[in-house]
Amino acid sequence: MLALLNENKTYGLVWEKSTEDAWEMMKDYVPVLKEDESKRIDHGSENPNHILIEGDNLNALTALSYTHEGKVDVIYIDPPYNTGNKDFVYNDSFVDAEDSYRHSKWLSFMEKRLKIARQLLTEKGVIFISIDNNEVAALKLLCDSVFGEGNFVEMLKWKRKKQPSFLARHTAPVMEYVLIYAHNYYLLEKLSIEGATDSTKKVLNISNLESSRSFKKGVRVKLEGNGIIKAGRYVNKTLSISFDRDVVYENGRTCNDVIVSGRFSDSQERIDSFINNDLLFITSNIGLRRDVSEEEKGRRKSITDLLLDWGDNQDSENEIKNIFGEVKFGYAKPVKLIYNLIKSFYSNETQVLDFFAGSGTTLHATMQLNAEDGGHRQCILVTNNENNICEEVTYERNKRVIEGYTTPKGEKVEGLKGNNLRYFKVGFTPREKTDENMFRLAKNSVNLLRIKHDVYKETQLGELENPYKRYRYFEEDGKQLLVILDTELIGDIVEQLEEMEVSKPIPTYVFATGAYPFTEDFESVADKVELYPLPYCLYQACERVMPKMIDREIENPEGISLSNEELETSMEDLTKEEA
Repeated sequence: MLALLNENKTYGLVWEKSTEDAWEMMKDYVPVLKEDESKRIDHGSENPNHILIEGDNLNALTALSYTHEGKVDVIYIDPPYNTGNKDFVYNDSFVDAEDSYRHSKWLSFMEKRLKIARQLLTEKGVIFISIDNNEVAALKLLCDSVFGEGNFVEMLKWKRKKQPSFLARHTAPVMEYVLIYAHNYYLLEKLSIEGATDSTKKVLNISNLESSRSFKKGVRVKLEGNGIIKAGRYVNKTLSISFDRDVVYENGRTCNDVIVSGRFSDSQERIDSFINNDLLFITSNIGLRRDVSEEEKGRRKSITDLLLDWGDNQDSENEIKNIFGEVKFGYAKPVKLIYNLIKSFYSNETQVLDFFAGSGTTLHATMQLNAEDGGHRQCILVTNNENNICEEVTYERNKRVIEGYTTPKGEKVEGLKGNNLRYFKVGFTPREKTDENMFRLAKNSVNLLRIKHDVYKETQLGELENPYKRYRYFEEDGKQLLVILDTELIGDIVEQLEEMEVSKPIPTYVFATGAYPFTEDFESVADKVELYPLPYCLYQACERVMPKMIDREIENPEGISLSNEELETSMEDLTKEEA
């Protein structure tokens, strides 16, 4: 028992690590993605492509570990709070308040997902996690373990209710929490939703000791005409300053040097700098202030840890009602909360991920933010389809946000049409490394590659016809992708590439049963291609998440829908299927 505790003891957490169906599945199957083209919303390749994935988020995250490792800037998640009131499902069963392993199951569930999430973050990336007091302490310790205690940024307090419940037994809580962790604390930029808004700043502070500063002549004076400020002390509210001699001023400028005493918050060196840059001035009521410099105007102000006006549960309920005419999802977060969290990240070209997507607020917030600041953020949502939530709520909500809708009051809301949305479902391909399974995985990985390289428009490579889709070529807005499923075509493909003008090497995936992507065959166009063996690179990504598999005979488990119907189909037939 002691050995077991030592093995599992992590940052004060000890729990029984249990498994779950989605994890066990991936011991025998590799998750892939299949697009439901009937749900595609396409408003042009110049607009950001957003992705909605239907399926267990553990399987989806494993697929994304290949497409987006080290590429996600902002993750926001709102996981089940494990209240015991049927909000947390583990292996198809609700975990209730009487389950003695309730917290253990939740920790095991979260740990697997957070470990993959960390792999997806960029070096400057950040994750925001909403939580309440049921698991906040356990989550803090778990995140210290997964992300590193030194990468903890802050625990924000968000006011989720306008009024407390008066039926509470002891206290009436109105707050929830948002935990923030950086991938690398020292590389994360300041989290801010606004720049320096004040046009002027104080140079005095009531809490500082009295000191003196030398003011050379030429300081601005907010007094009209010409005159004299008599020597002595002048009180302005709670602050005062005094001059050691009379100060003569003409045309808004002092004409003589003077020593000024007061509770200065800036050194003599900084005061000199303010005067030299014409920022310091004597106010009309004989006080001192300075203008904000141009550098400071562009400087971002940090968000505070107390979020009192970032939307609340009533707002989120109204947002859902306005879109659907009824509350179709009871645990949505308000757009303003997630809007501000995403906005707080320094760039407007970010990749955003939410793998507990629920009603899809994160995508709504991303698109609204893009519309307001001209950004090109892209968002990936992941949710299961329990009670048809993915199709009827997550997808339908954001479809209406993109295309426009009418509220129950008859008000028309214009759509955010500068966005594209693609709907994918998680599927599975056998993981056992037979030649046939490897070919099947290569063929079924095309959607992952399109997402990875953000290119979706399929076309023909030069004059090379492709009746059976023995190769796949995509080209869009200067981005290209080439997937070669039949290696007998390499010679013909190379001939086409020799005739092409290429601005940068084309990511080229070649079906191979090993790690060699036929490099020598591409020697004449080596500067035009960037070669990868397929599906070898997918296995590598999968094995970074799952333990390396032991080859064995695989049977199709009951209830699992594979991406292709029959394992015994020949490679030739597989290539013809999609044609």
